[in-house]
Amino acid sequence: MHSAIRRQTLADLLHRSAKRFPDKTAIECGATRWTFAEFDAVTDRLAAGLARLGVAKGTPVAVLARNSHGFAALRFALARLGAVLVPINFMLKADEVAYILRHSGAALMATDSGLAELARSAAGLDTQVKQFLWLPSEEASTAPAGMTTFDALIDRDEAPPAVDLHGGELAQIVYTSGTESSPKGAMLTHDAVIWQYASCAVDASIGAGDVMLHALPLYHCAQLDVFLGPAIYVGATSVITAKPTPDNLLPLIAKHRITSFFAPPTVWIALLRSPLFDETDLSSLRKGYYGASIMPVEVLRELARRLPEVGFWNLYGQTEIAPLATMLGPQDQLRKPGSCGRAVLNVETRVVDDAMRDVRPGEVGEIVHRSPHLMLGYFHDEARTRAAFEGDWFHSGDLATIDDEGYITVVDRKKDMIKTGGENVASREVEEMIYRLPQVSEVAVVGVPHPRWVEAVIAIVVPKAGQSLSEAEVLAHCQQHLAGFKAPKAVVFTEALPKNPSGKLLKRELRLRHQQHFSEAKA
Repeated sequence: MHSAIRRQTLADLLHRSAKRFPDKTAIECGATRWTFAEFDAVTDRLAAGLARLGVAKGTPVAVLARNSHGFAALRFALARLGAVLVPINFMLKADEVAYILRHSGAALMATDSGLAELARSAAGLDTQVKQFLWLPSEEASTAPAGMTTFDALIDRDEAPPAVDLHGGELAQIVYTSGTESSPKGAMLTHDAVIWQYASCAVDASIGAGDVMLHALPLYHCAQLDVFLGPAIYVGATSVITAKPTPDNLLPLIAKHRITSFFAPPTVWIALLRSPLFDETDLSSLRKGYYGASIMPVEVLRELARRLPEVGFWNLYGQTEIAPLATMLGPQDQLRKPGSCGRAVLNVETRVVDDAMRDVRPGEVGEIVHRSPHLMLGYFHDEARTRAAFEGDWFHSGDLATIDDEGYITVVDRKKDMIKTGGENVASREVEEMIYRLPQVSEVAVVGVPHPRWVEAVIAIVVPKAGQSLSEAEVLAHCQQHLAGFKAPKAVVFTEALPKNPSGKLLKRELRLRHQQHFSEAKA
């Protein structure tokens, strides 16, 4: 048995914060407000209710839901049972969701009224799902028929069963798109997530005095584990919303006197362009965070000018490292524009060549890490796990330079990952879908600059000789079979794709060739 005396798991963090700050507001979402003591008690009752449904240590539980107080409570209730959280991107299509359900083995799926139809459709595609749990939303909603409700599970004043749990056990499987067509499930332990929380608290200056607005999806590890988890850990107040739009966010910042806010560059740009921006009292805001894609330097300068009291942090990482790896702080935003900074507290990062030698300043190499944040490996995928940890370092797949001060700048993605609007898109997955069209001879999918999405998916297609194919046909095909953010924003037809003498496709050349596509289209 593992002694509870020394135990440090996700199951314990909320409970400790509730002891330190029992009457302080922990969660606000719509009309719901919980103090830390109330949040802790709801989480205990929810864990007891889940146990009645058969959830136990090691049970995978899928969550397909938008942000809510219910999502937050479920996250910590599963931890108290030693169950495994499997968050799912709600922008995926039913067959993409079904793959994750089958691969993870989840038999219970939590959802909300707005996503119930997608959840049921996906579960019906040869998955193990037998039960559905309905979660309340930010706005009042009614549970669909046949689903166990959140309210029914918390209506008994009952303690959850005692669980023999330690920090080295699995807390969550988070699926990430790779260059392969099938996503990979990163296995993260309680220890990995908590060591990452400590790095966030120290290097991103997350503290008990923060009033933090959580608007990006909690299924994404950035919002869930770089912000919500650390906020609960240190005793900050969390305001949760499911609508990351300027007309919702700006009034919320003013109403709740928000001090801390994270968003990808696309959302920061949308806020700056909103007519509400200059009309809203944003004087409480002190900490601004961005990540998921590179912030244009001109936008950084505009933010500094229009929000002079706000310090900004650029946070870089990936799901496999829970996810924070490096940080560029407020003092370096304009001194090191475009950089993702240096390794955070509990991470060691290098930029290396193919022989695992450190590159010289200015040379391009791959970012590799060592850290207690790191995943155990990919669920049911030993081959890709071995490849990721080759040479006893975790290989990020990102190409970068490092300067003489140790600041890292990502210059390319080794596996051609595209980050559009903060979402990862694997170019190969889109290419494989386009190759299903019989008129296609060759296709390359790349990311190019876009005024709204920062980076947009564009497909360069070589039609078969004598075959006709239109942009509308390609777009309709992709939109029918892929999540909306994965579908190309444009299609370009060409007679040939650039290749090197050995036949390797030169995607960097394609990106350079088409980097003005959307600015020219606008003009």
